[in-house]
Amino acid sequence: QVQLVESGGGLVQPGGSLRLSCKASGSRFSFYAMGWYRQAPGKQRELVAGITSGASTNYADYVKGRFTISRDNAKNTVYLQMNSLKSEDTAVYYCNGRFKVGPPPRPDEYDDWGQGTQVTVSS
Repeated sequence: QVQLVESGGGLVQPGGSLRLSCKASGSRFSFYAMGWYRQAPGKQRELVAGITSGASTNYADYVKGRFTISRDNAKNTVYLQMNSLKSEDTAVYYCNGRFKVGPPPRPDEYDDWGQGTQVTVSS
C-alpha cells in the first residue's frame, strides 16, 4: 500500500500563496488517481482538487483559478499550488489516492488518512 506524507502548510496572510507537497512511498504510484482534500473545524472533509493517472485535473468551484494540482511521477509526489488564499481556505489539507482509472474517490470512500498539513490564512 502507498504511504503518504503531506508538507508545506503554514500561516499566510490573505492573498498570499503556499505550495503543498505529498510524497508517496510504495509501488505503482503512476497508476493512482490522487486528490487533495481539506477539513475545516466543524465541517466534513471535502475534495479540493483531483488528478488522474493520465494527469487530467478537476477542481472544486471555490478554488478554480486559484489552486493548481500537479504530479511528478519520477518523484512520487503530488503538489498543490495555492494562490490568492482566503480566510475560508483555512483547514487541514490531506492527500490521498487510489489505484484506479478516472478521478479520485470521495472522502468517505477512504479507510485511512495521514496527519495532513495545517494551512492557516489570517492577518
